[in-house]
Amino acid sequence: MKAAGARIGGLADNRSFRRFLTANVISSTGSAMAPLAVSYSVIERGGGAGELSLVLVANTSPPILLLLVGGIYADRVSRNLLLFVGNLLAASAQGVLALSIATGRGTTGLTAVCAFLSGTAASFIAPAAQGALAQIVDAEHLQRANALLRLPSNVLRVLAPAVGGVIVAFGGSAWALAWDSLTFVCAALLLRGLRLNLPRAGTRALDDLRAGWASFRARTWLWSYTVAGTVLVAAWLAGFQLLGPLVAQQRYGGARGWGLVQAAYACGLLSGTLVCLWWRPRRLLAVAVLTGAGLALPLAALGCALPLPAVLAAAVCAGVLFDIEVVTFVTACQQHVPQREQGMLSAFNGLGEHLAIPCGYLVTAMVAHTWDDRSALLACAGLIVAATIANLCVPDVYRVNRLTP
Repeated sequence: MKAAGARIGGLADNRSFRRFLTANVISSTGSAMAPLAVSYSVIERGGGAGELSLVLVANTSPPILLLLVGGIYADRVSRNLLLFVGNLLAASAQGVLALSIATGRGTTGLTAVCAFLSGTAASFIAPAAQGALAQIVDAEHLQRANALLRLPSNVLRVLAPAVGGVIVAFGGSAWALAWDSLTFVCAALLLRGLRLNLPRAGTRALDDLRAGWASFRARTWLWSYTVAGTVLVAAWLAGFQLLGPLVAQQRYGGARGWGLVQAAYACGLLSGTLVCLWWRPRRLLAVAVLTGAGLALPLAALGCALPLPAVLAAAVCAGVLFDIEVVTFVTACQQHVPQREQGMLSAFNGLGEHLAIPCGYLVTAMVAHTWDDRSALLACAGLIVAATIANLCVPDVYRVNRLTP
């Protein structure tokens, strides 16, 4: 523990990282409650599943359409400027939505527009943030920096449902969204002060896209991980997000049981972050690939109709392993991808994961009339295991290891 504390202390001396971390902590407090507030703002107006689906589609479609654009600009302009503008755009969207709800003028159409703008902001923030962290933190400290950045969001995963529910219940959705807007403003001002250098000299955007695609294809370890990750995310979302609540309703007492499963998974994520603060595996990418298979555990437990305590244990293990996967993979990318390509290549990877969202939901809808829920859950678990095994057969996976000074 003393050695781990000393290494974390190296990050504490980094003023730019402290600013970056503070911005992340502040914005996380608002972002954790925003989905609940947006959903209930639609419900409180009498909206049903159709209106809520429209808002969710509006929020999740921009990354599919604009993530590559965000990746191009993350390598062409100063990343702190891109983070500043992206956070201000998100603040404006949430502020307008909060004001419209508070004055009784909110509509589903306006909510969808604000959700689209928030998704657009995220499409530019995500690739810029990954590259910015690699610019301000030395390679030897990147894993712990990534873990520390995930720590507040994972803590809030545990607390946000209860805290957000109380705020929305007693103060209304407008207050939660107003707080989210304010946190984005604070984060924007903090990130504007980073003063990061330009990642590369100005070139044509189309040339950057072609060069980025060529670089992505040349890195077998990256595109193979992206393909496997697309399958993994699609199977996880289909099994956990869609089928999980249905099985919980039939066997585990409905919302109460499913709430316990989600809380167990969130606690696992938090525990995984703490593991990454002291465990530094040498084979970064191999560990990332292997730990991704942990998402199959709760799906298999639900599909086999195991008792609720066994499902909760599986959810905790899945959370621990998944957070280790995220931290080790991001660290591997930051150490093995040149600075001038960080935004573009992270965007290609992120695009695959976002495409998995509609694919997973669509396939689940197609097989819903053929398979029962438990069989579909077992199939999703099998897909996760198969994708992991296929990815572990790629030789390049074992060459992307931790860089030491």
